[in-house]
Amino acid sequence: MEGRKNALIVIDGAAPIRNMAAAIAAVLKSFTVTVLTAGEFSGTQLLAADICFFGSETPNPPSFAYLGTVLGHINLAGRPCGVFSTSVDGAEYLRNLVHDSEITLYPVVLMEGKDNVKKWTESVTAQLKKR
Repeated sequence: MEGRKNALIVIDGAAPIRNMAAAIAAVLKSFTVTVLTAGEFSGTQLLAADICFFGSETPNPPSFAYLGTVLGHINLAGRPCGVFSTSVDGAEYLRNLVHDSEITLYPVVLMEGKDNVKKWTESVTAQLKKR
């Protein structure tokens, strides 16, 4: 029997993003889920994660500086990742943020109120089976 997978959700802490993170976490029933604001995040938590989700309301929030530094110096090739936001600019920022880590970014960004959270989350987690 395969052990539980670990999911890491790092957010900027804005109320709409917290709500989106909670909805994503609710879908991840077969995962051990850790939801943190970027200010609470530690680089070692990325290493334990089988799948990651990053959410920000706006581009370049100050609390994401450390996360950006870590992602610029770590190789997460093949590890699935989904990003979510309330704005197009926030979504584009997150897509660029993860680029250097070589993480496998799910191509669709979850936008608040525009997408089905369950379907999107299940599509991101399906990338684990392809590893």
